[in-house]
Amino acid sequence: MAILKIARAGHPVLRKPASPVPLSDIGSPEIQRLIDDMLHTVDDADGAGLAAPQVHQSKRIVVLQLDDDRGMEVWINPELTPLTDAHLITFEGCLSVPGLRGAVARPAQIEVSAYDRTGAPLQLVLDDFAAVVAQHECDHLDGVLYIDKAIPETLSFLDEYRRYGAQSLLAPRGDELDAEGE
Repeated sequence: MAILKIARAGHPVLRKPASPVPLSDIGSPEIQRLIDDMLHTVDDADGAGLAAPQVHQSKRIVVLQLDDDRGMEVWINPELTPLTDAHLITFEGCLSVPGLRGAVARPAQIEVSAYDRTGAPLQLVLDDFAAVVAQHECDHLDGVLYIDKAIPETLSFLDEYRRYGAQSLLAPRGDELDAEGE
């Protein structure tokens, strides 16, 4: 396994929609090696997730950890559907936008349809932090970064975010932070 170079904001691979992976290719050595390398890379970077475009591969694959008990998951060709009009405002960060945080409002509950690394179909309903992580990673597959959706005045460098806290950044707007994530 290899640790792959992570594309940073400004690289064109992060701004174009990724190509679906043909189901017949999921078990191929190329796709399995990419998945292994992505898992190794996200672990090395201490991230909550990673999308293939972030490692310069325009393919619809994400690896993500929704909670400690489930460990890292692999989703291929995921499709997300919001299940509620309720939104959470969470502070997000990104391996492709190092050193920044910003508040993003996202649907609080979603349905996910995808395939796992063996090609088996997955169907999940996710709430709260797990829903946020899934939406953040899957946005990468459509050429979207969290900074595109962030409340502009909440964007801050990580040191300031840690020093002053999330609530102080939202206070001028009167928003309440429902959950906190990275």
